[in-house]
Amino acid sequence: MSKEAKTIKSTIQTFGKKLFGFIRGKVRSNEDAEDILQDVWYQLSSFGNLEDIENVSAWLYQVARNKVTDLYRKKKTDNLEGYEFTDSEGEMMFKEILLLDDSQNPELALFKEAFWNELEKALNQLPENQREVFVLNELEDLTLQQIADLKGENLKTIISRKGYAVKFLRNKLNYLYQELNF
Repeated sequence: MSKEAKTIKSTIQTFGKKLFGFIRGKVRSNEDAEDILQDVWYQLSSFGNLEDIENVSAWLYQVARNKVTDLYRKKKTDNLEGYEFTDSEGEMMFKEILLLDDSQNPELALFKEAFWNELEKALNQLPENQREVFVLNELEDLTLQQIADLKGENLKTIISRKGYAVKFLRNKLNYLYQELNF
């Protein structure tokens, strides 16, 4: 086995599971995450001399972010049954719901309208600081660190506010999930 192949193999062993988890949190399905991870490994193997990469971890995560972005730029038409409201650990996944496509599916349009109305009502019931963190993170795609920097507050404070907001919204919107039974 060549030195280059050993380096790629050790990189995959070192970063494989964590990188998959990172990607899985940003896409709708395990299949999409596996496809993106495969693309990342392919790009790594095509790079040439891996020693030219200053920070392999940062490089891998940036490539993964770019591949996730590419996935969402592609227009796909899916039916409503293809969307999950919670992940495998029971966590509510707001981004998946907010990133639904703009197809003319009447069932999807009805769901989106109901979801947006209920989300707006629930957001208005949150304390201002929790609502602001949730909106900036989930709807405006700022990282929690960016929000902390913007607000001049401790990152742990921002994380707590987001956690409280998510728990509240999960409880408030759970009936919608149960009612739609998808």
